[in-house]
Amino acid sequence: MAGPCMSHSLWLVPLLPLLAVPATALLLRARPAAAPWVALLPAMLCVLVARLPLGTTVELDWLPSLGIALALRIDGLSRLMALLITGIGAGVFLYASAYLKGHPLLHRFMAVLMLFMAAMLGAVLADDLILLVVFWELTGLASFMLIGFDAHRAEARKSAQQGLLITVGGGLAMLAGLLVMGTAGGSFRISALLAAPEALLAHPALSWIIVLVAIGCFAKSAQWPLHSWLPNAMTAPAPVSAYLHSATMVKLGVYLLARLHPAFQEVALWQGLLTGFGGATMVTGALLALRERDLKRKLAWSTVVALGTLVTLIGLEGPLAATAAVVFLLVHALYKAPLFLVSGILDKKAGTRDAMVLRGLLRAMPLTALAAALAGLSMAGAPGFIGYMAKDLLFTVQLGVPGLLPVVALVVNAAMVVVAGVVAARPFLGRRMPSPAPVKDPPLAMLAAPMLLALLGLGFGLAPWLISGWLIEPAAAAIFGRPTGISLGEKQASQTIYYLSQAAIGAGVVTYLAWHRLQPRLAQQAWLDAYGPDAAYGRLLRGVAGLAVALTRLVQGGSLRRYLALSTVLTFGGAGALLLLQGGLALPAEVAGPAVPQLLLVLLIVAGAVGACLARLLLAQLMAAGLVGFGVGILFLTLGAADLAFTQFTVEVITLVLLVAILARLPFRSLDARLPRERRRDAAIALAAGMVGMLTLLAVQSVPFNNAIAAWMAEASVPQAKGRNVVNVILVDFRALDTMGEIAVLMIAAMAGAVLFRRLRSLEGRR
Repeated sequence: MAGPCMSHSLWLVPLLPLLAVPATALLLRARPAAAPWVALLPAMLCVLVARLPLGTTVELDWLPSLGIALALRIDGLSRLMALLITGIGAGVFLYASAYLKGHPLLHRFMAVLMLFMAAMLGAVLADDLILLVVFWELTGLASFMLIGFDAHRAEARKSAQQGLLITVGGGLAMLAGLLVMGTAGGSFRISALLAAPEALLAHPALSWIIVLVAIGCFAKSAQWPLHSWLPNAMTAPAPVSAYLHSATMVKLGVYLLARLHPAFQEVALWQGLLTGFGGATMVTGALLALRERDLKRKLAWSTVVALGTLVTLIGLEGPLAATAAVVFLLVHALYKAPLFLVSGILDKKAGTRDAMVLRGLLRAMPLTALAAALAGLSMAGAPGFIGYMAKDLLFTVQLGVPGLLPVVALVVNAAMVVVAGVVAARPFLGRRMPSPAPVKDPPLAMLAAPMLLALLGLGFGLAPWLISGWLIEPAAAAIFGRPTGISLGEKQASQTIYYLSQAAIGAGVVTYLAWHRLQPRLAQQAWLDAYGPDAAYGRLLRGVAGLAVALTRLVQGGSLRRYLALSTVLTFGGAGALLLLQGGLALPAEVAGPAVPQLLLVLLIVAGAVGACLARLLLAQLMAAGLVGFGVGILFLTLGAADLAFTQFTVEVITLVLLVAILARLPFRSLDARLPRERRRDAAIALAAGMVGMLTLLAVQSVPFNNAIAAWMAEASVPQAKGRNVVNVILVDFRALDTMGEIAVLMIAAMAGAVLFRRLRSLEGRR
């Protein structure tokens, strides 16, 4: 068990980067040269996460009445994800400080990147479903700002919008599923649901829960057919692609599927969804990766393949599948992030990311070539690298499943060998490409992260025992639900599977050698673009825009009277329909007759209302309407509601003054241009609305009054709020947010009035 001090330090993991967001922006705005030092925070958090004992839990009440808490917990799976987020994050922050050196918005970029890291850490450490959703959506918001960082480019804005719409739309579906899950399981605590899933599994809405959660996870992790946003997000700067779209955010959906897998692993629907959509994603990503020539987009499509592989592995049963998922999760981050960073270096130094153009840069950029080669060999599954062990596990699991999955695995792995060769080898081999400026290795700040991550892939491959016991096994056990008993480094594949793996590598090498002839032919297949999900997304947006235009033409006719009539009919008509259909019509048992002064006030209010309808002059209509408002205020006074009365008087005075000041200057040609039938229609609508309002009030009066809340406020006023004036305590303490909202409304109204009066004075001055 962790000590109290160590347990409480878990709060620091998401909290420190959150607090560092404004500090980063202010510091780098004043001193841009300090950008490399920002990488120290994720590096220190990485060390802290590594030292936290498994099972460390902290909790703070958030909404105790709903059973929702600010609860964080670290186990094997969340520790692995947190180490990837902070470890790779440290390298990306250092890389970004050099990549965007001199950029006027460097401070904003680093601050948003810090916000994203905080949101990711909160999401993977959250032990409460609602808290997880909050951080989940925060990652989407930060991703939107990072993808659209170059906001002056229409392509960046479009890609950011697409990523936001797809991931947030999926997130809404996931929120519905998680709410039902928490209700069905009797708790919103993830650890409690996984420890006792019986009630959840027996719930009749189990299928809906699984489907809704899967939609959210598939959207976040770019599963087919929701995958097209990920390659389009490559308009973002290279640090964003390396951090968000290879190592962290796109794996958040995979993380949640893995987190919930112990509860659903025996449900056929869960297994079918994950293996089916995961397999389709693998095939789609592999095909589109082969036809791509832009390095970043090529890597993005290979990331789609990796995400499909991870989802498929999670959907399969058995300890070996859980171990393979964990190892591949780690391996993919260790080779894909360096390759994205290398593509950014090539773009910066050589001026292009076109794989058909990049050639012969080995002598000019030897260190960059070394980092790319190490990462590429791990991606291809070369012996000696941890990627080889991941490939061993993947083939053992996938080729042992009946059906088409073994064939898919062979084809996809061969395609990934091609991608590794095109990205990591082709730019540096062959005849030197022409370049307008000298090409050389970047500074150490840009090389450190890709080199270190690629070397880790080699180091863990040579010494797998370094991570097997304390990192891989606990994470696999969290997915499987119990210890797997599998040690990394032990050979899992049979001789047959070994030969099939080598055959896939051989097929990949042959295809790589012919890729420069194969790629143009694949790129010419226009139907892949015309009928793909990306085109469907475009058609959907155009359809929504067309529908909005049609509805606007139908509803927004330009008549204020029509708008008011429709709003009144919908509001009061809906309320009246509910009263009739739900049996809400009722009369109070006892109705106290009004006193004589109150009856006179009611007659005065009625006279004001009738006068406002019959008066011909605009000023007379305003005065009659004001008579209604002031009469209601005086009626409040006679009933003992002084606060409401004074509020009514204030609103009435301000309203009359503003209306007189504005309407008196408007060029009215006619006071009332309505036809007689239009007047009768408006009168009918007004009478019907008034009748519904009266029936609603009578129905409310028929319900026995419950004074439990009033009694509680009177009793709690002094001991809890230290105030004897109950009304003041209600406004300041019990209804603090409501009162703050009312104050905000008054301030907005005052500012709007000030602007109007200033505008009127300026118009008078021009005259």
